[in-house]
Amino acid sequence: MKRPIAITSIASFSPLGKMTADVWKEYLNPKSLIVEAPIGNTTALAAPLSETLAKEVQALRNSDVKYKSLDNSVLYAILASREAVKKAGWKDSKFGVNIGSSRGATQLFEKHHQEFLETGKTPTLASPSTTLGNISTWVAHDLKSNGPELSHSITCSTALHALLNGIAWLQAGMADSFLVGGSEAPLTPFTIAQMQALKIYAKTNDEFPCKALDLDKIKNSMVLGEGAAMACLEIGVHNNALGYVTGFGYATDDLQHSISITDEAECFQKSMKMALQNVSLDEVDVVVMHAPGTLKGDKSEYKAIQKVFGKTLPMLTTNKWKVGHTFGASGMLNIELALLMMQHQEFIGVPFVTEQNPRKAIRNVLINSVGFGGNAVSILLSKL
Repeated sequence: MKRPIAITSIASFSPLGKMTADVWKEYLNPKSLIVEAPIGNTTALAAPLSETLAKEVQALRNSDVKYKSLDNSVLYAILASREAVKKAGWKDSKFGVNIGSSRGATQLFEKHHQEFLETGKTPTLASPSTTLGNISTWVAHDLKSNGPELSHSITCSTALHALLNGIAWLQAGMADSFLVGGSEAPLTPFTIAQMQALKIYAKTNDEFPCKALDLDKIKNSMVLGEGAAMACLEIGVHNNALGYVTGFGYATDDLQHSISITDEAECFQKSMKMALQNVSLDEVDVVVMHAPGTLKGDKSEYKAIQKVFGKTLPMLTTNKWKVGHTFGASGMLNIELALLMMQHQEFIGVPFVTEQNPRKAIRNVLINSVGFGGNAVSILLSKL
């Protein structure tokens, strides 16, 4: 990389909580946050926000008449973004915003579409409140940003693609700081039904419904969660940096069908090799895997890591066993976990998976993310 990219703050709004200290405390608790939750007129396994955070979302919705018609995905993004910018100490409004989502305004879209099916009409705000681009727009409005506003949807690797975009703008000298991340509110009947139709959704409600990274599981066990996570990026070395982006990679698989991934996740092999081209493999201490809890997804990514690292693997982990799969926000929640492990110098593993290669220090962490279409992203975070 031309110059290091500093992450000067990170903030999330998820089942884990919203303050960094609270999130870390929750990670130290080896208990899943996945529960049997009400979804429309039925129930399903999911990782929803706590009642306390749900009340905070409602308070934001009621705080301004303009916010009353916004989807939860936008409100989560606003709350996480406020916290990230505050923690970074940004006073200047000339920062860019790039926040994406896999599904966008899921709840509102389903609500308005149902109204249309029943009445043949839609409310005036149906279109502007359900566009994918409205997340970045509303965050920029709320924070009074005067920089560029970008939004996109690249399924589950959306947040890390936002990070890639931020890096590109900073390295090009087109901005000095960028707010990047993802937001997702997918706990809706139609979204859950789509995952169940793919036959990848967990059915067993035991201690750990999502068996992410368990390579011996015999059933798919993906579970959905909700939340948002945002990072503040600045170019160069900074005293308040939590860590630095020292490598990045991206690649796309040669697909056989719309949701496939190759047996050895060639997209991950390519993205990891690209991200690690300037570092020795034995210097990578941890890989935070995408590991969605599906049979093929987990195994193919593990095989890709074996192909890249050989017999001596870094420590491997994921957070989806705890908070489920938050789609477009998941990559940034992985970044948060990586930064917290670097900060506290403590590895957070998967309770039901035995870690074989413990390291004395955590200085370099590789984060993976991939979505439908085989669009993988790998980010290397380091302590300088």
